[in-house]
Amino acid sequence: IHGSCMCMVIKEVIVVRTDLDMGQGKIAAQVGHACVLCAEHVRKSNPEWFSEWWIGQEKVVLKVANLKELEQLKQDAIELDVPWSEVTDAGHTQLAPGTTTCISIGPAPEENIDKITGDLKLL
Repeated sequence: IHGSCMCMVIKEVIVVRTDLDMGQGKIAAQVGHACVLCAEHVRKSNPEWFSEWWIGQEKVVLKVANLKELEQLKQDAIELDVPWSEVTDAGHTQLAPGTTTCISIGPAPEENIDKITGDLKLL
């Protein structure tokens, strides 16, 4: 809750794999892809959440150790009906084509996202 406003907090969380040894620029590009993909998805599927999120565009970038952990987060998002998008690399630079690098969860209510990512550490 923000001040006297009864609006819900909407945020977007991007979760990046750390086992791929991506450079900082590569990570930044992958996170950018994830932000745009999921924001556009939510803009179309839940315009109320998008409008609330757009004001401040809260984003948090977290990490997981491997693809298995990333896949579990995706499953949790599906089970809780929280929007998500997955980024797979085109393979032009550091990674093999089709490598899943990160996922974005939300923009969605913070309480829903925290059920999925609340135990993860910041990247």
